Amino acid sequence: MKRYSRNALLFLVGPFLVVAARSQQVLDVAQQAYDKGDYQKAVSVLKEAAPKDPNGDMQLLLTKSYMELKKYDEAVTSGEKAVAINPQSSVYHQWLGEAYGQKAAHASMLSAYPLARKTQKEFETAVQLDEHNFDAAQDLVEYDCTAPSIVGGGEDKAQPLIQKLMSMDAAEGHYAVGVCRAVKKDLSGADVEYAKALESKPKSAERVFDIGDYFMQRGQGDKLLIVAAQGEALAPQDPRVEYYRAVGWILQGENNPENEKLLRNYLQRAPVRSTYPPPCYAHYWLGRLYELQKDPAKAKNEYQEALKMDPKFRKAQDALKQMGG
Repeated sequence: MKRYSRNALLFLVGPFLVVAARSQQVLDVAQQAYDKGDYQKAVSVLKEAAPKDPNGDMQLLLTKSYMELKKYDEAVTSGEKAVAINPQSSVYHQWLGEAYGQKAAHASMLSAYPLARKTQKEFETAVQLDEHNFDAAQDLVEYDCTAPSIVGGGEDKAQPLIQKLMSMDAAEGHYAVGVCRAVKKDLSGADVEYAKALESKPKSAERVFDIGDYFMQRGQGDKLLIVAAQGEALAPQDPRVEYYRAVGWILQGENNPENEKLLRNYLQRAPVRSTYPPPCYAHYWLGRLYELQKDPAKAKNEYQEALKMDPKFRKAQDALKQMGG
């Protein structure tokens, strides 16, 4: 058996180590840009490096960045490249499914059907590859509970996976049932299941904040304070902790002096991202806070600021009408 000296081995593997180090540097820079919400910078950094380096993680981050930029064709292309590089990655299949799903949602009906089937197939593959990829499992449950039978959907198809999730992690199981109940407009049933999910202590901060979005829409401040506490335990630096705590107090009618600070901090710290409440929501809740403080001028200004960001924001429109604005 041929033996190599240490110097010879370094000569042989050295170039690969250099390439790996450069790849990681590129990924680090792009990830930092992504984390700050600068998705265009992330794309620019990755697009320059990716053709020279068949790196699945680069393609994955490109997929995520394109999704935030609402460039769904490009997101699909990058997702397909990631899967081609590593077909055994559950996460790559999951994100390709999400890219197909978003493309389907913005396509004509004729184009949407085959894309929907691809969405389902990618989620199924992701779950088959890693049964502990709960994000992929929740995506598949939501697809089956939402999509019509013509594209393979159906709540009955979701039930076996829901039961499996329930046996593996009660919080994930109750969350999945809540998703199906909410899709079917059974909001009282969804309330119960999402509350049970919180009681079961989700291990994922994202899952906790997803539940927060639901209870915010339902106007249940007591649940939002639980969301803030659990989110803080899992991700203490996440700005959504401050947001949900402030909204929870406002919904309970508490004119806490911290509320304004918490919402202003959220506006400064939170990236504009699909998984975060948009800035217009923070301005809306500042308006609600100023109404609690009997300061209609400030409240009106915040509602108007919210509508500048999203002219179709119904809650801000309604709030201004009630103020005679």
